[in-house]
Amino acid sequence: MASDQHRSIAAVLGIVCAVGSFFVYHSFWGIVLAILAILFGLFGFLRSASPRVSGGILSIAAVGIGVIALLFSLLKGVFHVLT
Repeated sequence: MASDQHRSIAAVLGIVCAVGSFFVYHSFWGIVLAILAILFGLFGFLRSASPRVSGGILSIAAVGIGVIALLFSLLKGVFHVLT
């Protein structure tokens, strides 16, 4: 009996954290959300190795967007200190 695939909740949480990190005001919370996005993306990618779980591409996207969000938050923090 074959079961349907379901999307990894970790991959979805990774995307939500990555996108959310762009919209927070304080750069500290942006960094925290970006790191969570990277961790959730990595965990989702490991979970997608199971044949019952899909979302490998979504997990890779979460890691990529999380890295970009981390750089953006660090730059935002530096510019905030300088001004």
